[in-house]
Amino acid sequence: MTAYRAAKKASRHLLPGEHAVVIGAGGLGHIGIQVLAALCAAEIVVVDRSEKSLELAKTCGAHHLVKADGDEVEAVLALTGGRGAEAVIDFVGEGDAVAKGLAMTANAGTYYIVGYGGKIELPTIDMITTEKSIVGNLVGTYAELVELMALADRGLVTLHTREYRLSEANDALHDLHHGRIHGRAVLIP
Repeated sequence: MTAYRAAKKASRHLLPGEHAVVIGAGGLGHIGIQVLAALCAAEIVVVDRSEKSLELAKTCGAHHLVKADGDEVEAVLALTGGRGAEAVIDFVGEGDAVAKGLAMTANAGTYYIVGYGGKIELPTIDMITTEKSIVGNLVGTYAELVELMALADRGLVTLHTREYRLSEANDALHDLHHGRIHGRAVLIP
């Protein structure tokens, strides 16, 4: 739901040939990529530190993959002709992802924050002169759930999961903490 809501908001403003950056191709991000691909004709650029998550992103509809290795802002700017992306959806929201996400956002573009734990700190003059917008996202509505299920029913959105028995819940948390889950972890009773 959360990924659908953020991608839907972004897709409303994206024209064919424009760019959408997705930061984080994990549990929520891989859904957001598929929703963007289903709802708009923008070029989808995915940034992640994991090669396996980038591979998943490609299967979900990403057009360009960028390894988060310290040079991701420069890589996104190169892919966008130096402008940055009209929409950046940040599913990480902590560490340096926030500052880098804002740096990847084009003038008059929008930074959609989904992940949490970080802070947004920037001079107000930068927001004024670049006319960037920041939009928060929280879950979604019942109507959006119906919309997401319609996309899933048509095969346009598929949830990638790794299953664990309920007795393996601690293993799932350990794998999640160490970045070994690409998609969503699901506990099976």
